[in-house]
Amino acid sequence: MKKIGVILMNMGGPDSLDAIQPFLYNLFSDHDIIQIPRLIQKPVAYLISKIRAKKTREYYEYMGGKSPQKEQTLAQANALQEALGDKYKVVVAMRYWHPFTDEALEELFKDEIEKIILLPLYPQYSKTTTGSSFNEFFRQYKKFGKNIPVIKINDFHDHPTYIKAMVENIKENLPQNYQDYFFLFSAHSLPEKVILEGDPYKDQTEKTVKLIMEHFPDVKYKLAYQSKIGPVKWLEPMTENLIKELAQKGIKNLVVIPVSFVSEHSETLYELDYQYGNLAKELGIKNYIRIPTLKTHPLFIQALREIVLSST
Repeated sequence: MKKIGVILMNMGGPDSLDAIQPFLYNLFSDHDIIQIPRLIQKPVAYLISKIRAKKTREYYEYMGGKSPQKEQTLAQANALQEALGDKYKVVVAMRYWHPFTDEALEELFKDEIEKIILLPLYPQYSKTTTGSSFNEFFRQYKKFGKNIPVIKINDFHDHPTYIKAMVENIKENLPQNYQDYFFLFSAHSLPEKVILEGDPYKDQTEKTVKLIMEHFPDVKYKLAYQSKIGPVKWLEPMTENLIKELAQKGIKNLVVIPVSFVSEHSETLYELDYQYGNLAKELGIKNYIRIPTLKTHPLFIQALREIVLSST
């Protein structure tokens, strides 16, 4: 029986301390993220990865020596496989570390496949994330000499069941008096240049937040961005700066909600939990709650199932 292939796409993360530099090298070698002359991109990527590996090592030491994203994405794939049934085959393709896209395709083609659905686990589209994963897929796909239809899921930033999953996940991790808390949504930042060139990421992120907050009409909130790299202008306000601003205004109860991630990694476990959690405490914020990512939340898996079924 021929099956429909579903490829869950994500960034990936180092699965050991030794993997940090090669992971960063793969990341900074990606022309969809860093647009420098291709002739010097790989040497520059090597230098950047060498420097940043020393700094980010402490992130992963704090996290137990590796990123949990691979295990969590595989768990999402297993849950989606169970939800879809035997007619489908779900595999995982990471962009910058194992399992890479070619490994995902090798696993997929162990079965007869009649159609491929690309489902990036980035709720909001950006050419730097979803676009990069698509480009890598087609580079690798050509090598297999197949002629199978490919369907691309660009985003699910406003999918009703995804929004419902976000709302329920927030409620499940808050005390009953959540109206007393300020909601701070944190998304991965991008260079402003990317947005000015037409990337929909900022608009889609704002739409996601707006749809979530329709379920919390009595709560004050703001959207901020994190994880800026380099000297160019990035989307603002930065999460760190907004925490400082809220503390100065006397906010004592703060909820931080990752809005562009569906699994845990260094930006949630180190930046949001450790760096910003400690910052908030130092600034006098009494209650700091970070909402966990969706991972295998039943409503999120249901959303992914609905997205796949509606695309076939």
